[in-house]
Amino acid sequence: MSEKLQKVLARAGHGSRREIETMISAGRVSVDGKLATLGDRVELDKALKIRIDGHVVSINESATEVCRVLAYYKPEGELCTRNDPEGRPTVFDRLPKLRGARWIAVGRLDVNTCGLLLFTTDGELANRLMHPSQEVEREYAVRVFGQIDEDKIRQLSRGVQLEDGPAAFKTIKFAGGEGINQWYNVTLTEGRNREVRRLWEAVGVQVSRLIRVRYGDINLPKGLPRGGWTELDLAPTNYLRELVGLKPETVSKVPVEKDRRRTKANQIRRAVKRHTQVSGSNNRRSSAKAAKPASRRRP
Repeated sequence: MSEKLQKVLARAGHGSRREIETMISAGRVSVDGKLATLGDRVELDKALKIRIDGHVVSINESATEVCRVLAYYKPEGELCTRNDPEGRPTVFDRLPKLRGARWIAVGRLDVNTCGLLLFTTDGELANRLMHPSQEVEREYAVRVFGQIDEDKIRQLSRGVQLEDGPAAFKTIKFAGGEGINQWYNVTLTEGRNREVRRLWEAVGVQVSRLIRVRYGDINLPKGLPRGGWTELDLAPTNYLRELVGLKPETVSKVPVEKDRRRTKANQIRRAVKRHTQVSGSNNRRSSAKAAKPASRRRP
């Protein structure tokens, strides 16, 4: 039975369906030597040769590869992209290296937003968790600057018109603060670009701090430093899979508890240290560039 090309590649861990559709549109994918187009379907057999950027890729990883999921504490200032032409830090810089698979981000957070970001090796899981039809709940802690009254809370709960359609918070709860700097916890069941910020701006309130604290029932792990990650064990991984209608895994690559605590602490320290060095190097380059004197014109 034939399947859509992007579904086959996503299931094999080569990216989310959205990422692979972008690759196909850019002419980066071929099937048996012929350039692929959106909508192409393939029959899986041993003779099938699929290439991305000219390299043959495996489409059988899903049969043997265990689905893995990371919870990452994204700091402000990191981009949700694999590579940045300007050399700025990205969310992929600190993640553990993989063989025969790649980490796929489940959604995005803008550069000025911090908090929980999930990564997985399973493209189909990533795609389903991101898809609006699944209505997976996201929770954010928001510090706002401006006058808040019951009318504005009512508008945000019932819905306001944004440039890409109506939107509303599923829940909104006061979380503390005084005067014009206050904290609220809000939830959404979709992930439109900058949606939390745009909703508040629509009622004349500015967001001065935004932290994602939950995705589905997966909370930002307590004690996890900014820039740190932890791999989810079998129970939370299967919660996410079953949440979007995928079969549960029967095995996990997460070590047993005693080894896991030691490994986790070492991994977090190395990841944070590595990223600090990268950021420091980028800052030094930027400073040197700014300090370089302008070339003089010849008379």
